[in-house]
Amino acid sequence: MKRLGSSGPEISVVGFGAWEIGGMWGSNPEERDMIAAIQAGVDAGMNWVDTAEVYGRGYSEEVVGRALADRPDVMVFTKVAPKQAGSGFEPDAVKQACERSLQRLGRDVIDLYQLHWPDNEIAVEDTWGAMVELADSGKVRWIGVSNFDVSLMKRCEAIRHVDSLQPQFSMLARGPMEEILPYCDEAGTGVISYGPLAFGLLTGTITVETEFEDTDWRSGKMGMGNYEKLFAPDVRGKHLATVDGLRPIAERIGSTLGQLALAWNFHQRGVTGAIAGSRRAGHTTENAAAGDVSLSDEDLADIESALGGA
Repeated sequence: MKRLGSSGPEISVVGFGAWEIGGMWGSNPEERDMIAAIQAGVDAGMNWVDTAEVYGRGYSEEVVGRALADRPDVMVFTKVAPKQAGSGFEPDAVKQACERSLQRLGRDVIDLYQLHWPDNEIAVEDTWGAMVELADSGKVRWIGVSNFDVSLMKRCEAIRHVDSLQPQFSMLARGPMEEILPYCDEAGTGVISYGPLAFGLLTGTITVETEFEDTDWRSGKMGMGNYEKLFAPDVRGKHLATVDGLRPIAERIGSTLGQLALAWNFHQRGVTGAIAGSRRAGHTTENAAAGDVSLSDEDLADIESALGGA
């Protein structure tokens, strides 16, 4: 367990990610299987679920609501997105989106409400002002952002504290985190990483020969930017070679590759927790167990050596 930033709640270092419920991952599983996966994570110690209005156009929120109907103690984090994908970042649109999310989730309060990604058409000060009003009214408990850079977070911070940031962050996708993580640590903004397993690459179950369904974004047929960075033929082999280099470390500490990747993530300075989604209850339980993995300075140094320039 870690505290989310300077004033947020105590959260498990691994939480359940409900993006997969919304589609874009090939054939969609039965709803009962997704509910079972969420509940398995909760039973294994996860105390929060992350979703968004754009995941399946609200369907993910509905399933999360049904899965947690009898678990009010489990926190729900969700997001509002810019148009055209989401409700929009105009102040009134943000407030209306919050009401719709509350209805789909079957809850009176959203624990953490987040701006899903930046909108260059709307002044962030106006949007953040609406988020502050939602917090002041009691509709949401904490407010955060996702996919924001330091400059945007500073503009929000000048109005009201940014409780959290949700960035993409993994061993294979570190991006601009060398600047972002120290800032968040200094500002008291919690960080919950998405994609900490590099969308399956870091689990060790994907090979060069693995083929994805056309409706799975990892096939390259859905127009997702991460395909070119992680799954395109010219980069996948390089990433898988890096994963192979991590296997001896996982074996030494007695963890799976996925657990090692999750533990590495929340052992980084400034990172509070990692979001791990799955369609299977067994996988969710395994992900939750990563919270018990402790990495020494030697382990972390060995991991850095294995990652090289990844």
